[in-house]
Amino acid sequence: MLSQAHFPARYYHLLEDGRIQCDLCPRECKMHDGQCGFCFVRKCEAKQMVLSTYGRSSGFCIDPIEKKPLNHFYPGSSVLSFGTAGCNLACRFCQNWDISKSRQFDRLCDQATAEMIVEAANREGCRSVAFTYNDPVIFLEYAVDVAMLCRAENIRNVAVTAGYIAAEARKEFFGYMDAVNVDLKAFSDQFYHRLCAAKLQPVLDTLLYLKRETDLWFEITTLLIPGENDSDAELHAMCVWIVDQLGVDVPLHFTAFHPAWKMVDYSVTPTATLSRARQIALTAGINYVYTGNVHDKEGDTTYCSCCHQAVIVRDWYEIEHYQLTNEGCCLNCQAKIAGVFGSFNTPFGRHRTPLHLDNVYP
Repeated sequence: MLSQAHFPARYYHLLEDGRIQCDLCPRECKMHDGQCGFCFVRKCEAKQMVLSTYGRSSGFCIDPIEKKPLNHFYPGSSVLSFGTAGCNLACRFCQNWDISKSRQFDRLCDQATAEMIVEAANREGCRSVAFTYNDPVIFLEYAVDVAMLCRAENIRNVAVTAGYIAAEARKEFFGYMDAVNVDLKAFSDQFYHRLCAAKLQPVLDTLLYLKRETDLWFEITTLLIPGENDSDAELHAMCVWIVDQLGVDVPLHFTAFHPAWKMVDYSVTPTATLSRARQIALTAGINYVYTGNVHDKEGDTTYCSCCHQAVIVRDWYEIEHYQLTNEGCCLNCQAKIAGVFGSFNTPFGRHRTPLHLDNVYP
């Protein structure tokens, strides 16, 4: 079985005082030999940077693509999802805190080469592979190697990320992706500083980069936390910025917060809050707005932006009604729905299936 605990990492430079500076994300961590960066997986060894989680995963699962969430990227298809450990943000509300906040690698129970991952995706009939659960930015080298092989096998690459990445690394990372969901935590720098130990602007820069300099399909998710980022004023400002800078066709997902990690004393987001946010976004002009982590059939459904007919009716992640051509055109008025579509047969459904790669390579 492979061992890649000292895999050479990219995006760093040597400082005059003998430390190295990581240039992967806006944190610009500076490390002496033996020290790790904020993400805990990029480490200085002999004045070079290594990635300690290369080839090591916290687990694999086959999901519906809508769970990423991506509602306009091959709807109904399945995706092989995996992540590693660590994160370059410190969100106090992290829903995957046992993985992203891990400082021990006992969470990394599966080891897999890029070849093993692609073989598993092919065998299970997955249209794409998703780098998710923790932020793939911090395991860029591993993600890129997997993504390169996926491309060679006509498997699509999906990144689920907070978008906290430096400009130069951004070009390489997104250069190998086909679809992205960016987690826009809030539209307030104060929120990012206080609850994520980060800044808002680098995330906005990533969104602008995706829009202006790539042809990637991307969607946005905002987890609404009661009393923190759910005011009418903030939601309106965010939606106006999206319309002005990214356009009306970028799907926006509002998802419900559930108490986790260091914010267990908060309440669950009411469904009414998600519906209110959805209406603010629709009024601002965004064509495709969804609600998540709650049972809301209307908020799960895709409507044609021209004739307003329901073209994809979902119940949770189950597609019950599909009225699009293979090219993604509305069967009622022939208008093009923004997104990436293809032949639609039997949808994968709402179930998720854990997968151990030793089942692929016994």
